[in-house]
Amino acid sequence: MSTSPYDPSKEGAQMSFRGLMSYGNYLHLEKVLDAQSPLSSAHDELLFIVQHQTSELWMKLAIHELNSALAAIQNDQIQPALKMLARVSRIFEQLNSAWDVLRTMTPSEYTEFRTALGQSSGFQSFQYRAVEFLVGNRNPAVLRPHEHDAAITALLNGILDQPSLYDEVLRLLARRGLDIGADAERSNWRDARAENPVVLEAWKQVYQSPEDHWQLYELAEKLVDFEDYFRRWRFNHVTTVERIIGFKRGTGGTGGVSYLYRMLEVKLFPELWAVRTIL
Repeated sequence: MSTSPYDPSKEGAQMSFRGLMSYGNYLHLEKVLDAQSPLSSAHDELLFIVQHQTSELWMKLAIHELNSALAAIQNDQIQPALKMLARVSRIFEQLNSAWDVLRTMTPSEYTEFRTALGQSSGFQSFQYRAVEFLVGNRNPAVLRPHEHDAAITALLNGILDQPSLYDEVLRLLARRGLDIGADAERSNWRDARAENPVVLEAWKQVYQSPEDHWQLYELAEKLVDFEDYFRRWRFNHVTTVERIIGFKRGTGGTGGVSYLYRMLEVKLFPELWAVRTIL
């Protein structure tokens, strides 16, 4: 057995990067790893910052995939949209796992630096708001925390001015010959849509004859997959918050756990859940 140190260069590994693109260069790691600036001496503040920064990075990718899936559905390119939506579900699986790490922080450890957060709160995440707006949970009232930033407000308003992912899926149903009732006449995309019994009947037709509507059937299940992971993410969020701060008011002024529990009641694709009862 050889005792000589392993030398990767003998197998062709690049060892010198003067003037060349390195791993750190490509990922701009000097920016990423310098972006954590704890405001206290508390040991767990770094955990809190990294948890939220990595979540924002995953949401950036989710937004990229949702926008691409939405465009693909507009152009009747269903197969690529299915792949993109499957990826979004896996992104939220990762986001769910991240709560397990944050839950290793105890209430006493969080109180060591909570005051340093000021009024900052995850409620103010514009990317989370963008995800909700993109998939169809629309509430213009929640734009107000972003009014101080014109660029972010314009971005979110731009999403609200266009059909959501679910709106585009319903328009696809109509193009495939299914009746979607009042949703076919919608032009105000900014407000939340009402659950529609005609759309429910359209999904019932798809689920009763999947062999006749296979792409729509697959697409429906990809949407349910995503909402399943999204609901778990919300539930893990509220459980983590209750475990760490109980029923204290959130740093951003919301009711904290009480606000998060209300969000658990929101259904993104209501007819896709209701159809299971009537089949």
